[in-house]
Amino acid sequence: MSEFFPLPNELAKHNIFPGVSITTCAASQMMMSLVKMEPNSEVKSHSHPHEQIGIVLKGRAVFKIGDEKKELAVGDFYRIPSNVLHQVWSFEEGAEALDIFSPIREDYL
Repeated sequence: MSEFFPLPNELAKHNIFPGVSITTCAASQMMMSLVKMEPNSEVKSHSHPHEQIGIVLKGRAVFKIGDEKKELAVGDFYRIPSNVLHQVWSFEEGAEALDIFSPIREDYL
């Protein structure tokens, strides 16, 4: 594996919820995750100690972060502080988002 240019087959891939898959790339202190949500799928309510920020790349989804709920579309950003409950639902067209985590999520390597 190249230190600077990982190939697609060298990246970690996980199905984290039914209809929700991720592909990750990590450095020493941060991690990027490409999230693909099939139509009408859900990232179930959860929290983690990692900070998370992201952007919607395709489709639309409803994000519930803490007590706030909002429909996001392509180009919309979000931020999720450490240990805050969050949940996401995609619509009939599905959705894709790019997440950045700090520190890296060992469970996604």
